[in-house]
Order: sequence, then C-alpha cells, then structure tokens
Amino acid sequence: MSTTPASRSPRPSVRIALVTATAALTAVTATACSTSSSHSGNTAETGGGSGSGRTIQVVAAENFWGSIASQLGGSHVKVTSIITNPDTDPHAYEPTAADARTVAGAQYTIVNGIGYDAWADKLLASNPGSDRTELKVGDLVGIKPGGNPHRWYSPDNVHQVIEKITADYKKTDPADASYFDQQKTTFETKTLAGYNQLITGIKAKYAGTPIGASESIVTPLAEGLGLKMLTPETFLDAMSEGSDPTAKDKTTIDQQIKNKQIKIYVYNSQNSTPDVQAQVKEAKAQGIPVATVTETLTPAGATFQQWQTTQLQGIEQALAKATGK
Repeated sequence: MSTTPASRSPRPSVRIALVTATAALTAVTATACSTSSSHSGNTAETGGGSGSGRTIQVVAAENFWGSIASQLGGSHVKVTSIITNPDTDPHAYEPTAADARTVAGAQYTIVNGIGYDAWADKLLASNPGSDRTELKVGDLVGIKPGGNPHRWYSPDNVHQVIEKITADYKKTDPADASYFDQQKTTFETKTLAGYNQLITGIKAKYAGTPIGASESIVTPLAEGLGLKMLTPETFLDAMSEGSDPTAKDKTTIDQQIKNKQIKIYVYNSQNSTPDVQAQVKEAKAQGIPVATVTETLTPAGATFQQWQTTQLQGIEQALAKATGK
C-alpha cells in the first residue's frame, strides 16, 4: 500500500525496514515500559470482571490481529496495534522509537510472520523479555517463509489464532482463566456468528465456482470459501510482492476475462496498480461482477468481524449476480 489507497509502488526491500528499525531501537532501554503509541488502537481498558484484576499489556503488529486479541481479552487486556492506518504497507513499515518502547513493555505480542512483518521480529529480538509470551501466526499455522502470509483471510487459521490467544492469556493470567474462556465462547458463537454464517453459506452454494483475483491476499479466502482460483499463482504473488507480472500471465488473465472463464473478479483496492485497474475495467466491460477486499481494517476503526463481514457480503452478492443462484 502506498500513501494513497488507489495505488502502490513496488515494495522496498525488507532490509531497508530492518535498518530503520535498528536505528529506532537505539533510543530504547531494556527497562522501557510504556505501551502508549501514536499507532495504538483496539484497546480494552481495565474494569469489571473478577479474579486477579490485572491487565495484560498486549502488542499486535497489525490491527486485524489486534482487534481479535482485544475482544478475546476484554477488560483484562490492553491491546496496542502498531499498524492501524489503512494506507500503511505492513510489508515495508519502518518502526519508530515509540513502537520500540511499546514492544519493550509488552507481556504478550502477536506478529504475523511468514516474511510479512520482518520489522516486528527485529523489534522483538532487540527487546528481549523473559516474561513475555510471543505468538507468531505463521509458526502456529505451519506456514513457512515464502508461503502465503495473508493468514487472517483463512477462516481456519483465524480460529486457530483465537484458540491460541485464549490459551496464552490463561497461562499469563491463570486467575482469570474462566473469564477468558467465556470471552472466547462469546466471540466465536455470537460475535463471529455473521462471519461464520457467510463463510458456510457461500461454500455451500458456490463451491467450485471459478474466480479471478488481483493478488495472493485473496487465495486463503478463496480456499476457505471453496472457490476455484484461476488466476496464475505467479501473477498473484508478483502483485502482492510489488514486482512486475510477466507478459504471459497478463495475457492468460486477459483471455480468462475475455472468454468469461471466471465468474467474478476480486481485487485489493489498496493495491490497485495500472495492471489491476485494466483487469477490473475489462471484467466490468465483460459483465463480470467485481468485489473488493483490503489488506488491513477498513475503515481503521472497524472490528475484525465488521470488516470481514462487509467484504464477504460483497463477494456473496457478486457470486449471486454471476451465477443467478
């Protein structure tokens, strides 16, 4: 993502981001304990409940995981998300000294991993904490660097993260274990009810429907919905990584659209390059419904479920229009 949601230039090397992170960390001492940050969001303050009365200081690299962590922790956690601006590219984010201080004071951290937020790994490594619990989503779900990092678009992975965060909260604050169990039950059965129902419904009605997409962010969701991705994986990866797609891939996609081999086209509106814009235009010209997704919470103050439900509804509507079902 660039400074505007409409386009994004090729992502700079992760090495650049890491150098910047290292510079930011020079101003941080091992005893830093502040959790305030200009990037903070999705917080749940203390108040109510029973048990220890303590508040776990949580830092999430990205606000989509932070939103989930905040709702699972309720009044017994304070969550600070570093990436909260929809126009910020998590791949190439350059941490600040304030971010480093925030991480230094964290008791629990959540990073995506899989090469998506290497800057966060650097922050954690530079601020070791013996009593800090660290969750790296990629390790949890078994996706190695080089694999698709967009795990928050995988319904199965989202539920794995929910289970893990709850278990980690209970270990960190055993006195409030029953509270965290209740939070998880409420979140999964009530809060995520609409999200879960949309996924189940789309899969039941449209499984196997061929679709096209602008980048690999759509792939885990397509798999979770049982949809068939026709866009070449090499094109999807190139667009996600900010590199130029091959002429062969672009020709393949042009033919898929022209011949209506795909029923709908799904694109990341925060990474709408000229190539993607051309595909969207052509899809619409051919009468192929177009749906959008974004990389981070949109709008910035939305919850995970509000954001995802809105996008799923858009995909469902596009599929209904395309298939007549």
